[in-house]
Amino acid sequence: MLSVIGSIVLVALGVYVALSVLMVIFQSHFVYFPTPDIEATPAAAGLAYEDISFETSDGVRLSGWFVSAERPRGVILFCHGNGGNISHRIESIEIFQRLGMSVLIFDYRGYGRSDGKPSEGGTYRDAEAAWRYVTEVRNSSPSTIVIFGRSLGGAVAARLARKHKPGALIIESAFTSIEDLGAEMYPYLPIRLLSRFHYSTIEYLACVRCPILVVHSHDDEFVPHRHGQRLFKAANEPKQFLEINGGHNDGFSVSREYYQGEIDKFLSRYVRE
Repeated sequence: MLSVIGSIVLVALGVYVALSVLMVIFQSHFVYFPTPDIEATPAAAGLAYEDISFETSDGVRLSGWFVSAERPRGVILFCHGNGGNISHRIESIEIFQRLGMSVLIFDYRGYGRSDGKPSEGGTYRDAEAAWRYVTEVRNSSPSTIVIFGRSLGGAVAARLARKHKPGALIIESAFTSIEDLGAEMYPYLPIRLLSRFHYSTIEYLACVRCPILVVHSHDDEFVPHRHGQRLFKAANEPKQFLEINGGHNDGFSVSREYYQGEIDKFLSRYVRE
């Protein structure tokens, strides 16, 4: 009997170790879900745009769009989430256009038509390159730039805003850190010991010194609402919390009228030439 129990324990231990090893080896596949095909452009929403490209500090060529507003009140520097590519964010571009904002949206390395392979350090360098493009090539004043980050892009945006001082920062549907989220999703694995990724939005956000809007849905099925609440608590004043309805990927669309109106008020309060 003891030998049977011992065998069961050994098998269970072996399975547990195997799962842990697989988590380490294939970890990036749990974090990044890039797609190469550009399925649509802003023209599908009746928006004129420019295909742009720029280079990162480590020599990776990135692809993006610059969508100019007719009489811009500022520029949105858009850091998207971990899935798809820029062609899946056209509705958001349209919303920001309606708010009188020009939009710079880019694909991280390995996404869409951008070169390279995604990595945490790489996404941070990609955002830095986008900042240089909008300030040096487009000559936008930092006070008129709103850094926007959705989901994983929230961590990228917060880190960028920590280093620079934009006019404002908007964090939407973001997690406190990828380790926190992973520990909740896989409670049976020692995620904090195994994780090679951090994306610590809460750490970066605590050091940001510009107006901050945290947007989160109480219906978010992927990143629980408490993550948004914790981020808001960690943020410095002036700050605002915008609660919307809808899921992780469609909350902004489900709540579009209210969402757009509240962001309009936030921009009017803080973004000026």
